[in-house]
This record gives sequence, C-alpha cells and structure tokens, in this order.
Amino acid sequence: MKIIDAHIHFSKIDKFRKTADKYGIKYDFEGLNSYLKENRIETAICMGLAEGETGSFPDFNIETPMLCNKHPQIKTVCGINPYTLTKESLREIEKGLEENRFFGIKIYLGYYPLYPFDKRYFPLYKLGEKYNCPVIFHSGDTYSEKGILKYAHPLNIDEVAVKFPKTKFVVAHFGDPWIMECAEILSKNENLFADLSGLIVGDKKEIRRFKKMRLFKEHVRRGIVYLDNYDKLLYGSDWPLVDMSAYIKFIKSLIPRRYWENVFYKNAKKLFNL
Repeated sequence: MKIIDAHIHFSKIDKFRKTADKYGIKYDFEGLNSYLKENRIETAICMGLAEGETGSFPDFNIETPMLCNKHPQIKTVCGINPYTLTKESLREIEKGLEENRFFGIKIYLGYYPLYPFDKRYFPLYKLGEKYNCPVIFHSGDTYSEKGILKYAHPLNIDEVAVKFPKTKFVVAHFGDPWIMECAEILSKNENLFADLSGLIVGDKKEIRRFKKMRLFKEHVRRGIVYLDNYDKLLYGSDWPLVDMSAYIKFIKSLIPRRYWENVFYKNAKKLFNL
C-alpha cells in the first residue's frame, strides 16, 4: 500500500535532533531516504519550521516563511511566524503557492500566543482559498514548555472555519489531548480535516508500550468513532519524533482496514493537490 505521510519535519530544530538521538532515529538526508523507502512513503508533507539560534524554538525573530530542508520526496508547507508576517512575506508565500513550491500553510498555535481568529492570520486564510491549498494548525499539546496551551485548543478553530467556509483547514495531531472537541468541530464543519500525527513520541519499544494501554487507544478511538468520517482523517507521523514503521502499524490498529487507503493515501493526495 502506498502512503502519503501528511506531517513530518526536516528542519534544524535542536529539540527534534535531541529527541531523534534519544530514540535512535537517524535525522538526516540518508535516514529520511531509508525510512521513506522502507515504508513505501510516496510523498511526505514537510512542515516548515526554523530557529535562528540553537534552542530558540519557538523563535519569535525568525523570518517568515519558515521552510524545510530540500528533499525530492517532500512537499513543503511554509511555516508562519506571525510576528514577522509582512506584506513582503505574504507576497513571497503567494509566489510560492503560484509556482507549486508550497503546498500549504502552517500556523503554530500555542507556540506563538495568538488565537487562530487573530486578524493577522486572515490574509493567509484568503490565500488558502485562492490557491485551494490547506491551512494547517498545530493543535493540542505543544512540544515546548514555552508554548501556551489555551491558544492551541481546537475549539478556537471552529470560528475561523465558519468565517472562511471556502478555505480548507487541517487540525494537526487530532487536537490531542482534546480529541473529542476536535472530532466535534470536524463533524460540524465541512471544511475541516485532521491529521493523526504526533499521538506518540518515541521508538518501537515506546509505541508497543502505548499500544498495550487500553485506555490510551480508547482515548483516540473514541474521537474517530464519534467523527465517523474517514474522508476527514489523514495519516501523518510527526517524524523524526517517532519511528515511522511502528507508528504506521499503530495508526492501522485504530482504523478499519477498509478505510486504510483513504486515510493513508487518497485523502492527502486530494487535499494537497498531489
């Protein structure tokens, strides 16, 4: 089965490198090549992220748009630092969308302390509509103690889904730990989707540990069952924070087999216009 990984990182973020080292994940060009080949990943959607100084993530001074390291199998989603979002950077983002260098826009709720309905983001939502590309929100727990969680709650996204009904939005990480709230806004709003990345951080051993926890799997499954719409869910890993092959097996254990092709491939292919 071919797979599109709808959420990876391939940027020089020190915390990502340290996590990869901790779990024996090879976080470089050679490593990414091997993981993509081993798991039959046709395309990976890379979330643009950057830090100017080691350990400064989330960096309030880094230029927008934030990009990924280049790789032939990844498609870039440009990352947004709202504090350096200018008319010039908006023009650069639009040019990248026009030229098919960018396949989406990523907003880091919680990492940057602004709600999704902050008007600074509105021009980006309009670009998403104009170029039929998704706007992805980080949602849920932040992988940094500097994050402020109230800004990353998925219920906040409901308002922009209503205000911008022709823009497609993706709620990253299924809003975890607020999975039921995320399932509700997806059920309510036709233009909302979610990726299943980042539910576990770790290697094969760590994923096996979580798979044995009935309450943890039920925590995720409850949202999936409530949503009851497998056209709205996309597979993503959040690599390099997790072992790709073990995470694929974990997500397969949550999704009925008859929906695997949609969740692991077709939904992302359609949403990102691949």
